Amino acid sequence: MTEATKQIQMVDLVAQYESMKAEIDQAILNVVQSSAYINGPEVRDFQSELEAYLGVKHVIPCANGTDALQIAMMALGLKPGDEVIAPSFTFVATAEVIALLGLTPVLVDADPHTFNLDPACLEAAITPKTKAIVPVHLFGQCANMDEIMDIARKHNLYVVEDTAQAIGADYCGAKYSGKAGTIGEFGTTSFFPSKNLGCYGDGGALFTNDDKLAENARYIANHGMKVRYYHDMIGVNSRLDSIQAAVLRIKLRRLSDYNAARNKAAAYYDSAFADVAELSTPARAPWSTHVFHQYTLVTHGIDRDALRDYLAEKGVPAMVYYPVPLHMQKAYKDPRYNEGDFPHTEQLSAAVISLPMHTELTEDQLALITHSVKEFIRNQQ
Repeated sequence: MTEATKQIQMVDLVAQYESMKAEIDQAILNVVQSSAYINGPEVRDFQSELEAYLGVKHVIPCANGTDALQIAMMALGLKPGDEVIAPSFTFVATAEVIALLGLTPVLVDADPHTFNLDPACLEAAITPKTKAIVPVHLFGQCANMDEIMDIARKHNLYVVEDTAQAIGADYCGAKYSGKAGTIGEFGTTSFFPSKNLGCYGDGGALFTNDDKLAENARYIANHGMKVRYYHDMIGVNSRLDSIQAAVLRIKLRRLSDYNAARNKAAAYYDSAFADVAELSTPARAPWSTHVFHQYTLVTHGIDRDALRDYLAEKGVPAMVYYPVPLHMQKAYKDPRYNEGDFPHTEQLSAAVISLPMHTELTEDQLALITHSVKEFIRNQQ
């Protein structure tokens, strides 16, 4: 194994930190010296700066992306028994929050090209109990918000955008435009360390242009308090701490550059795999830019898991997101859903593989990764 191979990571947070070490260290030290660990000026400044970046009226920082989804649904006044539509091809948090609140998750299939929720499946999933839709902007590009919003308005439904993997992406549809997460009633995101905009622990936020919803979300995130020790609604304890906010302020200034670096790496992958029949490279939706939280290939006629094992032997990490769709997970088994009901989701779960994608990838590393993938395929022929 070469030295270059050893350095390849799915996400290289150490190299990213080293590129801004002095600035990060000083920012953290400033928080420690101020002792303003909770709701300090760093949190307020980050909130304002993220509002400006997104072009949205209100950002409500919170403890993590899962909490952001929960607070959004609580702020909308959703009640036990209400149905919320979400994709089956996504991380579990999307459905987890729905179930924890006593709501009913209603799952739908994915678009096989963009991997996002397929709007063509929405109308058939809507019932008189349906109250909201949660499109997940998966792997770095937006779902088709024009069609989703049209259906939501037709049926008087709320839209909560899960933007944990697509912060910084631009939606540019015929009817709606703006940063990912700013079109529905709420957008939510995670600042988990591996995200495009990640902190050094847990963190999250909600976005909205609705003054009343923003007010509700702020109170809910702070134990339901409007005035200290006076609780006007049932809330939770979900705060972004000042150290994480200080890190995020520094990284937010670099987010556009980070996303550009990811696109450069994605273009290298695209070119390398353009003539490989056994692989489909990620589709670019015409309505969205792509910020490549993941670079995800769809395999054809080869053993995906054997490819992952072969890459591991070469020192190249690879991941499978998500090997078991939500409708087939033990915790979310539902008599309404059977294997085969979501053919695109099930096919993607069996065939996708994600390659290293981060801001510090070098051309030598990209060459080694792509060579290893193509070498495996040649060996199978």
